[in-house]
Amino acid sequence: MKKTLALALALSAAFPVVVQAATVAGVEMPAVHAPCPVTDTYWGVKIEDPYRCLENLGEPGVQAYMKAQAEATEKVLSRIPGREQLLKRIQELDAEVPANVTDVNRDAKGNLFYEKRLARDNQFKLYMRRGFDGPEKLLVDPEALAKATGKPHAIGSYSNSRDGALVAYSVSAGGAEIGTLHVINTQTGQEVMPAIDRIRGGGASWLDDGSGFFYSRLAQDWEKRPRAERFMDNTVYLRRLAEPGKDVAVFGPTVHPELGLDRSDGASIQVLRGQGVALAVVQHGVSRYRSLYMTDTAALLAGKPQWRKVFDQSAQVGHVSAHQGWLYLRSAQDAPRYKLLRLALPQADMARAELLVPGGAEVITAMASAPEGLYFTRRDGAAKKLYRLPHGGKAGATPQAIKLPFEGNVTLADTDADLPGVVLQLSGWTRTAQHYFLAAKDTAPKVLNLAPKGKFDVPTGVIAREVKVKSHDGVEVPVSIISRSDIKLDGSNPTLLYGYAAYGSVEEPSFNLRTLAWLEQGGVMVMSHARGGGILGDEWHKAGHKTSKFNTWRDGIATAEWLIQQGYTSASRLAVYGGSAGGIFVGRVVTERPDLFASAVIGVGNLDQIRSETRANGAGNIPEYGTVKIEEEFHALRNNSTYEHIKPGAKYPALMFEHGVNDTRVDVWMSTKTGSRFAAANPEGKPVLMRLEYDAGHGVGSTRIQGQQRTADRWAFILWQAGMPGFQPK
Repeated sequence: MKKTLALALALSAAFPVVVQAATVAGVEMPAVHAPCPVTDTYWGVKIEDPYRCLENLGEPGVQAYMKAQAEATEKVLSRIPGREQLLKRIQELDAEVPANVTDVNRDAKGNLFYEKRLARDNQFKLYMRRGFDGPEKLLVDPEALAKATGKPHAIGSYSNSRDGALVAYSVSAGGAEIGTLHVINTQTGQEVMPAIDRIRGGGASWLDDGSGFFYSRLAQDWEKRPRAERFMDNTVYLRRLAEPGKDVAVFGPTVHPELGLDRSDGASIQVLRGQGVALAVVQHGVSRYRSLYMTDTAALLAGKPQWRKVFDQSAQVGHVSAHQGWLYLRSAQDAPRYKLLRLALPQADMARAELLVPGGAEVITAMASAPEGLYFTRRDGAAKKLYRLPHGGKAGATPQAIKLPFEGNVTLADTDADLPGVVLQLSGWTRTAQHYFLAAKDTAPKVLNLAPKGKFDVPTGVIAREVKVKSHDGVEVPVSIISRSDIKLDGSNPTLLYGYAAYGSVEEPSFNLRTLAWLEQGGVMVMSHARGGGILGDEWHKAGHKTSKFNTWRDGIATAEWLIQQGYTSASRLAVYGGSAGGIFVGRVVTERPDLFASAVIGVGNLDQIRSETRANGAGNIPEYGTVKIEEEFHALRNNSTYEHIKPGAKYPALMFEHGVNDTRVDVWMSTKTGSRFAAANPEGKPVLMRLEYDAGHGVGSTRIQGQQRTADRWAFILWQAGMPGFQPK
């Protein structure tokens, strides 16, 4: 009690507080921060923001408040009786996974590069293997950096030179996703140049001879800029290894103002081998549509490119792939489920584009070229199919269907214009991910032995169902349900409804072994493929973004109602979870229909839509959410903002906010402001917890231990609120 009183006195000295505090599971929670209202006016509408001061993360009082909330939440979670046993089970299941392998690449000699995390490892490490079955060599171990610095480190991205002699990789600390770019000799392991700082995301694009590479870098003064401008004006540079101090800027908003690029645009550059031309593929924030520019290779390497536009966003092109003589495009223009086009090089004239594969009922999801042809995938519902088309054939020719070993997700993990065959990653709702290789003339892929087989690669007693749920307007929403095969539809099952539904992304069929720990508790896992995602193509995405975003959370409400009606669960045992953009899905179903849920967990959620574009990562997200500078979009942002729809006195379900303090995508104040407003709305209501991690960010680069603890805390909280025996604090 003395410790609690001392903490309260320290907090009161740091900032004014509301004189109230709740006790949760025997833990006295910090009093909700006193309101510090700011009123803004948009299009004649006054918007009051009661917790604007929590955006000032440098303020000592705000820091103390966050620390107090984090510490209290940790104590509450530790008092859930089944939490430790659940964590232990998750760790046991993780130990049954011999290795997780991701990001597989080949070099011109047939060597393999990939990231792998063994059962004993806490983080992914970078390896090189001589051929498919040769000896393996560890190249980069971020755990060594963690031991040396005391902070978790993670590899952000990597790329190997064509001959495999060099590899460039980025690394960052504490989940911040902003770090340094390094280049090492794969034979000696030694660094061959000084590290490059101000690296956010993207990797290196190597020159053919390995003498240098293109890379993207934040502006020199990015940390000193106003928050909303920190990630603007990214520039692509050419670095020659022989002259590390003489990088040349070759593309970017400030480098080529005549191109009319937006300050939040980014780009990647690729030199087309043997074609005499190079491409700049421009990403317009989070928009699904790209622009493409082309220049003479010699001029680019001389540092004096003359970029000409091949197409802009109006072409609605999302993917670009090149092969000698051809440029392939995946476009949504007049094809809401996408079509494939072909342009002849070096002209690349859109007026002469050939329709290679027309749009149809199935969604074309990805494409990539190899010497033997163009590979592409199509989906019908959650499952995908794989096809191959020879280069130079007649447009509209029937593609060759490739037989896959099981139905689920197929990813084109690695292709190269000069390396025959394709590396695939296959997974399913009841199958863990494995890598396969499809040779140029084969009609079925063969397993790659990059990781030993695991005990639960194909778990028994687990089933997946695909259903369709009618939403508020009669539109049928695809829903995937994973459960034990012996569950009864009597409304008693603790059920976790997951939703993301943004950027046109899809929850692909996959199975994380940790899910068994949830299913063993009688739990049901549900994925709502709501509008805003891309399971039904570009039209499905557009039906749930900007001014139509309300469909996303209304689809979520319809899914929750259906689950209860069908007997999968009941309102007293239903939880909803989502993260990042999925915070809109969770936050708005909870504020609109709190009666449907026992609990909700929001991870790194974008919850204050009206303030979204003030984030450092905000401008790049305007293509998805909209902007307050356009009246119609402002009203949509207001409608989709969880923070704006919290009502005093409302009976909300129990809430837990998960957030890494170092998050550079969605600022942590999104969670602390929203959590505080919920807590203040109903002081006598159900718990509102803020699970804040000080060595984490948006989730990318989290260690194994962080992931295990996060999952155990989330599920224990949900099972507690669902009234499950063994999870009730005494």
